[in-house]
Amino acid sequence: MPPSVSLQRPPHVINIRRVVCAVMEQRPHWWQTGVIYQVYPRSFADANGDGVGDLPGICGRLDYLAWLGVDAIWISPFYRSPMADFGYDVADHTDVDPLFGALADFDTLLAEAHRRGIRVIVDFVPNHTSDQHPWFVASRSSRDDPGRDWYVWRDAGPVGGPPNNWISMFGGSAWQWDTRTGQYYLHSFLKQQPDLNWRNPQVRAAMHDVLRFWLNRGVDGFRIDTVQFVAKDPDFRDNPPNPDPERLAHLGEWRHQLHVYDHGHPDMHAIYRDIRRLLDSYPGHRVSIGELHHPDFEVWAGFYGEELDEIHLPFNFHLIHARWDAATVREIVAGVIGALPPGAWANWVLGNHDQPRLASRIGRAQAPVAMTLLLTLPGEPTIYYGDELGIENGIIAPDRTQDPWGLVEPAQSRDPERTPMEWDGSANAGFCPPGVEPWLPLAPRWQERNVATQQADPGSLLNLTRRLLTLRRQHPALAFGSYIPIDSTPRDVFAFQRQADGAADLLVALNLGAAREMVSAGRSVRVLVSSDPRRDDSELGETFDLQPNEALIAELSP
Repeated sequence: MPPSVSLQRPPHVINIRRVVCAVMEQRPHWWQTGVIYQVYPRSFADANGDGVGDLPGICGRLDYLAWLGVDAIWISPFYRSPMADFGYDVADHTDVDPLFGALADFDTLLAEAHRRGIRVIVDFVPNHTSDQHPWFVASRSSRDDPGRDWYVWRDAGPVGGPPNNWISMFGGSAWQWDTRTGQYYLHSFLKQQPDLNWRNPQVRAAMHDVLRFWLNRGVDGFRIDTVQFVAKDPDFRDNPPNPDPERLAHLGEWRHQLHVYDHGHPDMHAIYRDIRRLLDSYPGHRVSIGELHHPDFEVWAGFYGEELDEIHLPFNFHLIHARWDAATVREIVAGVIGALPPGAWANWVLGNHDQPRLASRIGRAQAPVAMTLLLTLPGEPTIYYGDELGIENGIIAPDRTQDPWGLVEPAQSRDPERTPMEWDGSANAGFCPPGVEPWLPLAPRWQERNVATQQADPGSLLNLTRRLLTLRRQHPALAFGSYIPIDSTPRDVFAFQRQADGAADLLVALNLGAAREMVSAGRSVRVLVSSDPRRDDSELGETFDLQPNEALIAELSP
């Protein structure tokens, strides 16, 4: 039998109250206690039978999301687009691409979601547009066009060739030669995605009008794409080489430089302060969520703004890129919470449309542990569609590759994490009608892992997720309580307490290993939710065993 380990409170405490005291004097905003669910529209539900998901398909599955218990959905881009990057190359910011339906379909979806108490967040892509956007068509038409300065144009370098050595995230030079006007334009991603010039006040005004268009329709906030890229070095200096590129091998050619000049210029903070003022001018606590990747906790936290006047929730991807072991997870959680400016609100993400599936990264056995961690840490969690089912990476044959990055650099393909949602055991898992080929093949084992199968199984990951979401609503300690890490645990156990005034103290114990562990809570405990539902509502006493791969939330006796 493993030795018993005490879970008494350590001498040091990281207290989330210092973070939330400023907002808890009033009723918390919805996004502070809510749970967001990301919908990748191509892959969620196909209503018109063309093999691609659409807005009416999402609308038809809102009852499932209400049953699950999420508070908001974030819908990845559905705007008019040539689909060079599946909607992140926007050709019209204020219309729906026919592939996904029509603007009226969005209005219906928004109304039906709100009727069920589900808020709607949409993508905002500020760094670039499609090269078919009317703005770029005009900018490209002539050096003298009034819209020329809406994008980043530069002459060739001193000896010919691109103006500097910047490279695209998708490989190759970030500069594309335009024969008609004899200059290069900048594209941080695909050549079909020219970068906007946010130092031009007209660009800022036009993009603010885009935000107003959707705010006026009633959206509840925006997930802002690639927030670091909107401001580059105004002197366009070369990036230095990366002395240790293999450490970032997962980034392809991008890893060969230290990206100090092609994004992240301090001017971007003024851009996000302006956007924040715009959002705050609307009622209903509209939220901004920023996509950024930075390993340094302090740099990441800087996007909240010195006066908490920039992005409400800069996405925290630190756990996505981390080793899955108790020591690493404990260190990252401490780093994130410790870096939060006073009054800022944490957030947590374990999966999205650009990262390998959670169950494939850490193994299916650990998926319940990860979901429990996500939904019990202090702050706002975001669930990627299908992670509540434990969907694993799809297997995509080379001739079925769809992702434009994967077509350029096959190892970088994001298709495996974008396979269709698995609704039931019928043909195509209920994603699209029988006889229709879905845009990507289904991931393995969909017959045993789909929504219908898991709804009928009390021990399923889906039902665990639903129980956790219910628990968050029932216990204020999980919504906005203190976070107290427990250091004296077995090597594979990560444990912490959540406390709120006037509420029961909760213990969260997560076994990130495959062996049974014995723990001592110092007080008797009553299990509220376990990844093994047979233990729910059981009294375990002061010392109890934590099963292999078990996640457990318990109420501590007074």
